[in-house]
Amino acid sequence: MLPDLHTTRHGLRTGQMHPTAEIEQAIDTAQSARCDHVFLQQTFAEARAVASTRDIEKKPLAGLAVSIKDLFDVVGQTTSAGSLALRDAPLAAQDSLAVARLRRAGAAFIGRTNMVEFAFSGVGVNPHFGTPANASPTDVPRIPGGSSSGAAVSVATGAAFIGLGSDTGGSIRIPAALNGIVGFKNTARLVPTAGALPLSTTLDTVCALTRSVPDAILAHELLAQRQVTRSTAPLGAYRLGVVHTLMLDGLDATVSRAWQRTLKTLRDAGAHIDELALPELNKLQHIQATGGFSAAESYAWHHHLLKQKAHLYDPRVAARIQRGATMRAYEYIELEDARRHWINTMETAMQGFDAFLSPTVPIVAPPIADVAPGSERDDAFFQVNTQLLRNTSAINMLDGCAISIPCHTPDELPVGLMIWAGAMHDDPVLNIALQIENLLHK
Repeated sequence: MLPDLHTTRHGLRTGQMHPTAEIEQAIDTAQSARCDHVFLQQTFAEARAVASTRDIEKKPLAGLAVSIKDLFDVVGQTTSAGSLALRDAPLAAQDSLAVARLRRAGAAFIGRTNMVEFAFSGVGVNPHFGTPANASPTDVPRIPGGSSSGAAVSVATGAAFIGLGSDTGGSIRIPAALNGIVGFKNTARLVPTAGALPLSTTLDTVCALTRSVPDAILAHELLAQRQVTRSTAPLGAYRLGVVHTLMLDGLDATVSRAWQRTLKTLRDAGAHIDELALPELNKLQHIQATGGFSAAESYAWHHHLLKQKAHLYDPRVAARIQRGATMRAYEYIELEDARRHWINTMETAMQGFDAFLSPTVPIVAPPIADVAPGSERDDAFFQVNTQLLRNTSAINMLDGCAISIPCHTPDELPVGLMIWAGAMHDDPVLNIALQIENLLHK
């Protein structure tokens, strides 16, 4: 098991480790076969310079490796969002706010990570720059999950301690679950999106992938510039809910086994877990029948570029964006109204619970070959994409917060447990996740 950022920072403070040695180890990993197709640009010289800065270990990130999803502006670099259509875009004049905050905290940026083109899929496939293979050692290369595919693999392999990414419908939590790491999606309004290429201005969330919950808390505190309120309350002091509607449908054998085992472990440890239906979740499909926010808002950003460079887009991505062309103004306004009403209804139904539990995704990572580009595989691709996004995207529509933590055993493919709640309940979710992580990893 790879050491997390907190463990490594302790080693730096006690003199057992040194930033330059740690960055060289990260660079070696980034150049290894395990990171094929992970980095679209490597910035090793910059990372080495930061790691060798005097007293860098006193900063929160201590000159340790951080990767940046190719969605964020970094001064002097091109933000291509995993697309050929932006390869000639102007160099960024300044850092995005998220990058600037990590830089001030002492991050050693090791490179820009590969992603689903324009962040528009949960599968992780990129036909332009290749698809990073899942970090979990398996018999065949498996999908990494998306859209923050390279970010997740960079963290899971050891090339980075933090992978800066985004989550519009699950793009942090899906690859976290499939690669066996931690992904925290905060309440969207807590971290500014300035300097990040948009998918959906309504749903986009700037957040990060890490190796542990303590690391997720630190990353969030730096990105949001706020302190998480810690709690010493035992797990039994919280009321947790398990939602049967939608969230537990179609679990594959591995996910089902890990899910049932995790619930038993929590209940045996004194957790109070109640089951409920939340039939309101079934209304989401109808609410988004005209294409949803991502289609409409991405089309507003892309329509000029599509006229010029549609031939350079991944056809699967272009087709999803083009759905936004048919949404009428009144339908978009109705969508906004329906979402507000749905959130109010959900929050009423969720009263009395501190957080909810569900599998992050209902399946383990399928082989890349099953969903690779090719018209004959399109049906399989879109079916997998729908499965992967189903649970996670509900939290984005809720304007909520959620964290995915590993709950599989070493002999299983990675499975994620999602702990979630409504807007601005980030701190209880993180405190509960800390306790569950400690319990599962005893």
